[in-house]
Amino acid sequence: MSTSAPSAVRPVFTGLGVLSAFGRGLAPLAAATARARTGFTEVTRFDVSRRGTRRAALLPDPPPLARAVLGALADACHQSGLPVGPGDTPLLLALHSDLRTGEVAEAVRRGSAALGLPGVTRVYTGACVAAATAVADAAALVASGRHPRVVVAAGHLVEPGVFAAFDAGRALARDGELRPFSSGRTGTLLGDAAAAVVIEADAAAARRGRRPLARLAGWGRSGDAHHVCRPHPDGEGVARATRAALARAGVAPAEVGYVNANGTGSPMSDLAEARALREVFGDALEGLPVSSSKSVHGHALEASALLELVVTIAALDSEELPVNAGWLGPDPEIGLNLVLAGAGGNHPRYALSLNSAFGGANTALLVAAA
Repeated sequence: MSTSAPSAVRPVFTGLGVLSAFGRGLAPLAAATARARTGFTEVTRFDVSRRGTRRAALLPDPPPLARAVLGALADACHQSGLPVGPGDTPLLLALHSDLRTGEVAEAVRRGSAALGLPGVTRVYTGACVAAATAVADAAALVASGRHPRVVVAAGHLVEPGVFAAFDAGRALARDGELRPFSSGRTGTLLGDAAAAVVIEADAAAARRGRRPLARLAGWGRSGDAHHVCRPHPDGEGVARATRAALARAGVAPAEVGYVNANGTGSPMSDLAEARALREVFGDALEGLPVSSSKSVHGHALEASALLELVVTIAALDSEELPVNAGWLGPDPEIGLNLVLAGAGGNHPRYALSLNSAFGGANTALLVAAA
């Protein structure tokens, strides 16, 4: 965890691609999160008749996972204007760890050659912070001058094994609704996603005549090592990761204009995160808009952090912040300024995307308007 001064090389985003339950591209996803139009539906792609929860945010006709990731990669590289041809741009890939991980990574490696990428440099399988960890590593590679640009991609499609495991562990919402920070919340819901971003040195982007979509101002990581699946009750790890991101950027807590929280809908996890935000932001928290976009697009596990980062980037350039859907009423212990309806007139200068994972891993990504 670094608290060094901002680097002279500033990492910026010059391209992004996304596939979600709302289809291909950022526009339908951003519109859904701004209007609380959730993507949850009955699971029909495999048998859930014996499951306590039967809903997820699903693509109606999903491609194979490798093809989904390659589609997002192609969109990100096209928007960035990366030249097609031999190159040395690293590709960092976040995937769920199972028997097919190597197969999927190899398929992505083969397909990415057509985009001018040399192959998959590293695969991240660190649970729900996998993609955010990859983004932080990419930013460090760019900020240090080791590479002018790095591409990060991630993917997760809801499948029977993981669904059964989360259901058996009673991690999924029994009422079929993901209600972050709300009274009556009972758990999370899974979702399909593939996403990709091009992270580039600002000077390299300028030389190519590319206007950044946003800037990655700061990033922080922590491990609280409290429990294999429960968060530290005070959110100590989340607070440390958030402080590290702010310190790296040289940004005061009061300058942050929006937080896309981890907000899984878990009673314990949401409370711990709220306490962490109170610890970091203090009195400024009263006026700080907070929501969890998972409430609309679902929890995409290893791809979730990248999906939520894309949503957060979109919020910087929109008058409508992502809505915290599934709201039933206030939890008196939470005390957050939640976005419960379309919040107009917002153009936050800085926005924070937070993620946490089993094992006590936490990440914070601070993005700045271009």
